[in-house]
Amino acid sequence: MNKTTSFLKKVVMILVATATYLFSGLVLAQSPLTITMNPRSLEKSVNIPPEFLGLSFEMEKVLPDGNGKYYFSPENKPLIAMFKTVGIKSLRVGGNTADRPTINVPAKDDLDSLFAFAKASGVKIIFTLRMREGDPKVAADLAKYIMDHYKSQLTCFAIGNEPNVFAKEYPAYRDLWKNYMETIVAQGSAPDAKFCGPGATPGKTAWAKDFANDLGDSGRIALITQHDYPGGSARNVTDTAGARDKMLSPGWVKGYEKFYAKFVPAAKAKNLPFRLEEANSFFNGGVKDVSDTFASALWALDYSYWWASHGACGINFHTGDKVAAGGQNTSCKYAAFLTAPGGYSACPIAYGMKAFDLGGQGRVMPLDFTSNPDGVNLTGYAVSGQDNILFITLINKEHGSLSRHANISIAAGGPWNKAETMSLAVSNGDVSATFGVTLGGAKIKTDGGWEGTWTPIATPPGNGNITIKVPAATAAVVKLTAK
Repeated sequence: MNKTTSFLKKVVMILVATATYLFSGLVLAQSPLTITMNPRSLEKSVNIPPEFLGLSFEMEKVLPDGNGKYYFSPENKPLIAMFKTVGIKSLRVGGNTADRPTINVPAKDDLDSLFAFAKASGVKIIFTLRMREGDPKVAADLAKYIMDHYKSQLTCFAIGNEPNVFAKEYPAYRDLWKNYMETIVAQGSAPDAKFCGPGATPGKTAWAKDFANDLGDSGRIALITQHDYPGGSARNVTDTAGARDKMLSPGWVKGYEKFYAKFVPAAKAKNLPFRLEEANSFFNGGVKDVSDTFASALWALDYSYWWASHGACGINFHTGDKVAAGGQNTSCKYAAFLTAPGGYSACPIAYGMKAFDLGGQGRVMPLDFTSNPDGVNLTGYAVSGQDNILFITLINKEHGSLSRHANISIAAGGPWNKAETMSLAVSNGDVSATFGVTLGGAKIKTDGGWEGTWTPIATPPGNGNITIKVPAATAAVVKLTAK
């Protein structure tokens, strides 16, 4: 038995033995919650890949601006710092502008700047080649240049963005995709290239299933990719408070389950990893006073853990100062950060991503609620990390005048000798707030700096239990360190 396996078994034994204590001290004493670790959670634990957390940008952002300056440049120190602080390890460039005929296909100088930025920020690239009104030979030349110069920094090539918008029928797309792929890997082009796809719109998950079935045995597929916006179109939202409620509701989580069932089993049947290559709350740029609020931070944290615990190899949250909405660009309401004097202003959702980065390094073991008679809106995840560390992330999605705080007891006996926590919070627990968010008591600065700190949790004598308060509309990352 190796050291890691032995440690994981200790984690499981301790959490199973103490399950009835966790969440037992709610403010509403008549509504106790209990959770358990599945006795087979060790076998069912899922590794979170280092490159799980990603961002997705429009391809247009790879091109120089009107002054000839590059956004993705090794000279853009604040952006590099922001990527590193938030924990971004994957950068996907694509979006509708990858296939927009009026936008130039990136040239070699553009690619050089992009990959120099990638090297400086420590990310790998998912690069979208143009399919709509494109030329397979042009795509092959671009792929060859990337493979010849930046192969180690590339995750895979996507061919086309949301191809169901223009290809209409899957068989026509599949045949066109195969033509592109065969041209790209032809002798003298990029014979070692790996691809991902189909990256269809949320309503076309059948394309991802068919793509896995038809091309999963080709040896060319690195990832099955799918786009996801759980809230649907931003243009259909008329009630912002109601939209925030839905974002934090168990109903959205049930939606993930249905979405997963439509394409992931096909990917798994072919032993292929899957990734949400482009995702966020609402498509068409997000919803003002919803996608840009603290509600999005709690949502993104829970959303990331849900997909990690279900085997996704990552999520690329779509972002940018502007994003494509059909054939036009629109201001981005779901942005992770926006250009600001001196660098970039971190939006609430970036704090949710950073909270995941803090506690999401290792093997995730979901915590199962076994008693929640009044349906208190809490979720929790355990992650066994390196160096004998266990992270427990607790997300209290209760909000509003009837929301409930949680005084949570964690039995910390066994190997733990140190307990600390960081809180993801906003002033007055206001999920509609668009600023004032902190993590570990600190804001993310415009230059990408962050000085959040861990707060020690006292361990009472005798039973060794740890008690932590998780107020409504906050999340806590608990860090337990073994002797």
